[in-house]
Amino acid sequence: MGRRMAKDRSPWDNDAAQSTTALGPLVGLAREDFVGAVALLLRETASDPARTLRHMQSFNEDVVKIVSGKSDLAPDPKDKRFMDPAWRYNPFFRAGAQYYLAIQKGMKGWLEDLELDELERDRANFISTIIIDSLSPTNTLAGNPTAQKRVIDSGGLSLIKGLKNAYNDIVHNQGMVSQVDKSPFRLGENVATSKGSVVYRDAMFELIHYAPTTDEVYEIPQLTIPPQINKMYINDLSPEKSVVKWQVDNGIQCFVISWKNPTKDEGIWGMDDYIASCLKAVDIVCEITGAPKVNISSACSGGQTGAILASKMAAADDKRLGALTYMVTVLHPKQNDIEAGSLMTENGLELAKKRAAKAGVIKGNDLARGFAWLRPNDLIWNYVINNYLMGDDPPAFDVLFWNADATNLSATLMGDFLHLFETLAFTKRGEVTMAGHPIDLSKVQSDLFILGGTTDHITPWKACYRSTQLFGSKDVTFVLSQSGHMQAILNPPGNPKAKYYVSKRAGKPPADVDDWLKGAEEVAGSWWPFWMDWVQKRAGNKVPAPKSLGSKKHPPMDAAPGLYVLEPC
Repeated sequence: MGRRMAKDRSPWDNDAAQSTTALGPLVGLAREDFVGAVALLLRETASDPARTLRHMQSFNEDVVKIVSGKSDLAPDPKDKRFMDPAWRYNPFFRAGAQYYLAIQKGMKGWLEDLELDELERDRANFISTIIIDSLSPTNTLAGNPTAQKRVIDSGGLSLIKGLKNAYNDIVHNQGMVSQVDKSPFRLGENVATSKGSVVYRDAMFELIHYAPTTDEVYEIPQLTIPPQINKMYINDLSPEKSVVKWQVDNGIQCFVISWKNPTKDEGIWGMDDYIASCLKAVDIVCEITGAPKVNISSACSGGQTGAILASKMAAADDKRLGALTYMVTVLHPKQNDIEAGSLMTENGLELAKKRAAKAGVIKGNDLARGFAWLRPNDLIWNYVINNYLMGDDPPAFDVLFWNADATNLSATLMGDFLHLFETLAFTKRGEVTMAGHPIDLSKVQSDLFILGGTTDHITPWKACYRSTQLFGSKDVTFVLSQSGHMQAILNPPGNPKAKYYVSKRAGKPPADVDDWLKGAEEVAGSWWPFWMDWVQKRAGNKVPAPKSLGSKKHPPMDAAPGLYVLEPC
């Protein structure tokens, strides 16, 4: 029952490591959207009583077979909830599992029989899945044989520990089940340990300059724009999986923006302000390095910010815009890209905006809670079983530690992100104005590197691929990593299972993603070396590494990872 550091396990063995909170159109979901989806099911139930009665009769027939021991319903062998042998050999538990599966089967058959359009059907399927997952017998002590065995084996101590864990979550985690044991992690000690210094700080951001580890560096530096909803040290989690360390060890002059966690009074910060901060960072990077250009890397919502920055710099004919990297970034979203997208409505978006404006900010914890309920099996019930029923501590994984360290989202910025989503601003050429200019990615001529993950359910890879068609760039490289949302980025060399797909054809990828896939080659190993070779070819000549960080105008201040990441969520 003790703490499980799980040092010998990969963090990617944990489902939640692939279900991290990410900023996207989901911030526009309002509770009325969920209510509307449930109302849809109730409406269809009442619209055709005969149909409902027919499916109830089928369900009752399954129940009779279960009671008489003649049912052949069995869980999916891959369903981890029903791995215990008791589900096969104990008549009580076998019947309980079959009853649950009968409900699941009946709901599926009923939904298939409803007269719904595609969007309504997606909405109904999504809501019904959440409801059915909550009814699983494994979520209760009475219906979970593994948890019952733990109570007996521990002499009841597991039950006491589970109650203690539940109490701690109620008191210290706002009633949300904990996904991670935070106690082993210390920023700057065993997380975010790369050497560097803050070289600039204002009300909105810190700029961190990381120390070179090579005698020579490439003259064109790299600036990373992180998402605004999580802290920047995802780029420097540990020496083994640090994008920052990979850059400096390969001669790249590395700079990373660290956003301040906005308070209610700072909820007026919008995309205009964030783009102004990015431009300020570009100014400072050029001043410190003396470089004529800056290569820019960004991910997720930081990628959307980076795309607007690129558009603005291109519109101003700013020659400092270098090569661009976009990781797991969707610039051309479609409502059915993600499961929960079907719930979104125009009215819900407006309500979400109004409520956020009234509150000033969306609390990071509130956003994480809402996101968790969109994937309850992975992000809620899994931990209810582990923490409360089994009496175990949640896992101590650095990725989950970072994910739990969420930041607030300013109401104005949320409105701007939703406006980008509603208007499909990146697909229009000069029709949508933001950050003081008409957004037009066709004017961006920079070389592009775009990354997607095969199992990414937050920013699906085919949605990421659409970005290849939006820019005016003639040199576009798309890489598909065999992984999910976070592992697509944190995928360093050394994983024997790692692989990625890339097309060897030069120029712009085809508009049809299936055409690209046909011409793509599978490559064993991490995509990091391939990306680094791509970056180095666009980073100019090698020059002697600077002997100190910053400059006279921007001297080093606090050590990396800076002060803003230490602010509580």
